[in-house]
Amino acid sequence: MATQAKAPNIYFEEFASGLKDATAPDIILKTIESFGDRVALCTSFQAEGMVILDMAARTNLGIRVFTIDTGRLPEDTYDLIGKVRDQYGIKIDIYYPDQDELTQFVSKHGINAFYRSVSLRLTCCEIRKVNPLNHALEGLDAWITGLRRTQSETRAGAARFELDTTHGNIIKLNPLADWSYEQVWDYIRNHDVPYNKLYDKGYTSIGCAPCTRPIKPGEGLRDGRWWWEDGFPKECGIHPGK
Repeated sequence: MATQAKAPNIYFEEFASGLKDATAPDIILKTIESFGDRVALCTSFQAEGMVILDMAARTNLGIRVFTIDTGRLPEDTYDLIGKVRDQYGIKIDIYYPDQDELTQFVSKHGINAFYRSVSLRLTCCEIRKVNPLNHALEGLDAWITGLRRTQSETRAGAARFELDTTHGNIIKLNPLADWSYEQVWDYIRNHDVPYNKLYDKGYTSIGCAPCTRPIKPGEGLRDGRWWWEDGFPKECGIHPGK
């Protein structure tokens, strides 16, 4: 049962200060103990998300887990979702884009409009990702993500504890913010955590199928995202300002 009695915008500093030296598993444990059914784990089942999910499962306390199905995910991602359900025995809440909104966009601009301009790509991301996320976070006091600082320059300022003003001043926790890519994969190997098999094919960041490819030598971890764009942040809007 949640023990929080204060509004998140008042509670934030006290909560973050109490966990400033905590490990990622301890942050997750304390968050679940503090917020109960008012916290959720958001994951797209990438490597970082699987580490967070495994840590949460090991608390044996139970936590709401949700994902966003954009309608354009790779088959390997759907396969992993099924495996996660079987291996961890957890329920996964799936949020989808609003069909009317999506139909209007596709009818006006075409099914692959995102290739034509950054503006259209961001609108597609908003409809398929950002708006469903907003719906998923309704009624929550906190949410947990797999955001890391070294994923890209746009995420270099990510903190382990953030006040999410975009979603009504709820607490956003990024327990792996200070982890390296190598630490993530060491955890996966050491704990036999299931992972998306696209990583074995050269992918280092996995989103919608048309918008993601394996990276090339010398590219950054998120350069396989929206690979046809040049000079624009590799972000969809779910983590603004990072």
